[in-house]
Amino acid sequence: MDATKEKPMRHGYTTGSCATAATQAALTALILQEPQAQARIRSPIGTEVTFEIETCELVGEGGARASVIKDAGDDPDATHGARICAEVTWREEPGIVIDGGVGVGRVTKPGSPVPVGEAAINPVPRKMIREAVEDVLNLYELAERGVSVVISVPDGEEIAKKTLNGRLGILGGISILGTRGIVVPFSTSAYKASVAQAVRVAVAGGCKHVVLSTGGRSEQYGMSMYPDLPEEAFIEMGDFVGFALKQCKAKQVEKVTLVGMMGKFSKVAQGVMMVHSKSAPVDFGFLARVAEEAGAPESLLEEIRGANTAAQVGDRMQAEGNHAFFEKLCYYCRRAGLEETGGGLEIETAIISMKGELAGTRGRAFYAGRRYITNDECEYESDRDRG
Repeated sequence: MDATKEKPMRHGYTTGSCATAATQAALTALILQEPQAQARIRSPIGTEVTFEIETCELVGEGGARASVIKDAGDDPDATHGARICAEVTWREEPGIVIDGGVGVGRVTKPGSPVPVGEAAINPVPRKMIREAVEDVLNLYELAERGVSVVISVPDGEEIAKKTLNGRLGILGGISILGTRGIVVPFSTSAYKASVAQAVRVAVAGGCKHVVLSTGGRSEQYGMSMYPDLPEEAFIEMGDFVGFALKQCKAKQVEKVTLVGMMGKFSKVAQGVMMVHSKSAPVDFGFLARVAEEAGAPESLLEEIRGANTAAQVGDRMQAEGNHAFFEKLCYYCRRAGLEETGGGLEIETAIISMKGELAGTRGRAFYAGRRYITNDECEYESDRDRG
């Protein structure tokens, strides 16, 4: 069956969006002293979404609690159907405090975008929750009031056993995640079809240079790298790196810029062209070998071999000022991409941090390697030119 004729898959909503909707409903209930049936929030991509509130109740004189049932759409998400709860209370001091309760994991190891010791509520959901609270307070002219928000997931600790949280040092529950607010269904055929179509649209629009990203944050960075490129030149390839590169080659795209983060691109550097977390783990032995080539001492190599996340390795190498490590990793990504496609196009690689920053420019966090060009026979440049 032609993948392009499959029934469109239904998008869902992230735990971050659900937590934001529950927070908005609970705070509104606290102010009005009456339960709320719906909440309408703004997603990080600018769309407005209305959520049905599962439960909403007042808690004593100064608090309220609401919950949303997460709908992940057609994505096989471990958190689909989870109850995401928010309890809000007034604070004597001004300001907004956000924390995690039962079923929300707590960070115990470095390498996460959240500091050790804090609840595993990622930066974008924190921002969404904070903005939702500010919007409600402003609406009711209560901007000076202080608010405490506690996000909880009653079954979160059990759900977390189906995720990688334990391996990542996030203990006691799930993470509250999401950079776009929506969940794009993970379907090999459907997603590949969308990537292939996006490449076709870009080429039809006259694009000779395409920027392939692994997700929303990396796409945003790619747009900042090339602000003059048209919108259709930017394509979210997701985990399908090899497939997307081959589509570009088949459509005679002349230049491809790959933009992504340490975890996925450490796999690409080894020639792994489908980089979903369940298809290939991060190889810390490989990262240690790259670090060794970049002149890292043995003590640091041992630290890398025992690291928790690829991002942790990147942060450590950046702290050491070892930019050669990122250059070599970018080089291996480009070489793997050229081997995958058989050459015939120009590939550039940019590895960014979880904050969406790039090293080698104004002291930012990760390094973007120089372009690496090959001809149709995939004859690589000399070591002298590789950096």
